[in-house]
Amino acid sequence: MSSKVCPAYLSGSLDNRIRRFFQNPQKILAPFIKEGMTVLDMGCGPGFFTLDMALLAGPSGKVIAADLQDEMLDKVRRKVKGTELETRIIFHKCEQTKTGITEKVDFALAFYMVHEVPDRLAFFAQIKEILKPGGTLLVVEPPFHVSSKDFAETLNEARSLGYEIQPGPKMFPDKTAILIKN
Repeated sequence: MSSKVCPAYLSGSLDNRIRRFFQNPQKILAPFIKEGMTVLDMGCGPGFFTLDMALLAGPSGKVIAADLQDEMLDKVRRKVKGTELETRIIFHKCEQTKTGITEKVDFALAFYMVHEVPDRLAFFAQIKEILKPGGTLLVVEPPFHVSSKDFAETLNEARSLGYEIQPGPKMFPDKTAILIKN
């Protein structure tokens, strides 16, 4: 699997109407995010999921939009500037090998990004550390970067840390799983 990060200059391909039609953030995330939750958009990129996460968490909830690249975080900042969502989103710049996040979260999303992580075991351990008991991590990986064998390996690494693994939402042809902190 690759640990190469999608560059910010390609972010337009990550946030467009066509993608929204096939990967509707509200439809994907509504079963997981409730009013008042603190949620994490890990590897938020240009914020394709971030804004919808903030809407679902509502005025009493919050979203931590985390990314390695300042350029990606700046794109999200510009989208929410002057809107009601601006106060619900906390921006966090991660390091290559450390998330640096300490706030406890109810739900975390890792959409099309785990294959970019150089040390998945360390990544899953760091997410588990900040998930509240019973908290969930939704992992979605793209078919064009991640084989079924690689995805199974990824889930085995998470399982070795004590995550309970459940099938994720059906999103053909993506690979999905729900990881629950016990």
